[in-house]
Amino acid sequence: MKFFVDTADTAEIRELAATGLLDGVTTNPTLIHKSGRKFLEVVEEICGLVDGPVSAEVVAMDHETMMKEAEVLRKIADNVCIKVPLTIDGLKTCKALTSDGTQVNVTLCFSANQALLAAKAGATFISPFVGRHDDNGFDGLALIEDIRQIYDNYAFGTEILAASLRHPIHVLDCAKIGADVITAPPAVIKMLSKHVLTDKGLEAFEADWAKTGQTIL
Repeated sequence: MKFFVDTADTAEIRELAATGLLDGVTTNPTLIHKSGRKFLEVVEEICGLVDGPVSAEVVAMDHETMMKEAEVLRKIADNVCIKVPLTIDGLKTCKALTSDGTQVNVTLCFSANQALLAAKAGATFISPFVGRHDDNGFDGLALIEDIRQIYDNYAFGTEILAASLRHPIHVLDCAKIGADVITAPPAVIKMLSKHVLTDKGLEAFEADWAKTGQTIL
């Protein structure tokens, strides 16, 4: 499974990239707004921090303008992945871009039928929103299962990028289902390393080591 981080905070990205665990980055207009920085400037910096795909989202709603925005974005760096909405115009844009060799992340997916359309349009990634689906009374993990089954049935190359993950159990369940990628906030990714027994074990080791009066350095 690939790990993407969902943030526009370059300090957080730099920290996670240093662990070797990070395979890519996803951003969106909301995250860019929170950063308080210029969109193109942030995307360019992020692309220099990771080797993997960096999702940069178009904001237009019509195909023609999406293509113009995508042309600007994909010139930033070779690892820019154009993010488009799951609309007819977004799918049309997806098809045009992927046919030209550009990576595309189709976002705001809330049904398996939508995911099927994205795969037909040649999407590199499909981003079903697990947590947001749950928030509205649906089963976000069941959505991942349905998409996995459909994609496997027809050997689609589109990768399932499970998004809107709120906690480590979401990550675990997506891994068990077989999502190709997860994207999560930095805090959720860091939580994956946490366990109360690990903490207790470290406390015991530290206390016992102190009693030896020794040092390694």
